[in-house]
Amino acid sequence: MLERTLDSQAATEACGAWLAAALPPGCVIYLSGELGAGKTTLVRGLLHALGHAGTVKSPTYTLVEPYHVAGWRLFHWDLYRLADPEELEFLGLREQLDGAAVLLIEWPERGQGQLPAADLEIALRYDGEGRVCRMKAGSPTGQALLARLADREAAVSTLSPPPER
Repeated sequence: MLERTLDSQAATEACGAWLAAALPPGCVIYLSGELGAGKTTLVRGLLHALGHAGTVKSPTYTLVEPYHVAGWRLFHWDLYRLADPEELEFLGLREQLDGAAVLLIEWPERGQGQLPAADLEIALRYDGEGRVCRMKAGSPTGQALLARLADREAAVSTLSPPPER
């Protein structure tokens, strides 16, 4: 498990970019947290880091937004308004489970019984004015992703200058 403190919207987007740098194809990511906790902001940072130049909005009303970026196929799901988990079949979820597309799923508990298991679970929670982001692996793919993120974080911290006295 990895945990980061995010003190701003920019920090949440940077966390998404950090995740993008280690993201494998075919990864299924669950995003949980209260309304406004930063789930879509994190997805925005991830998509922009992969090269998406347009806007990234929450798919609250459309339920899913597809993105095709630099050879990546990503699907951003928001299941907050899902009436019945079986609707996911009609919305094309099965076609996205091809081992190459990345699924970013907000409110996964609303699709229980129809969703694939998560490779990575990301929980965002309020912490004063900021947020805490906790990432937990749910599969060997998720474990490898967390290991790559930890390695990247360790490499960055060894390159940082020591604090001034």
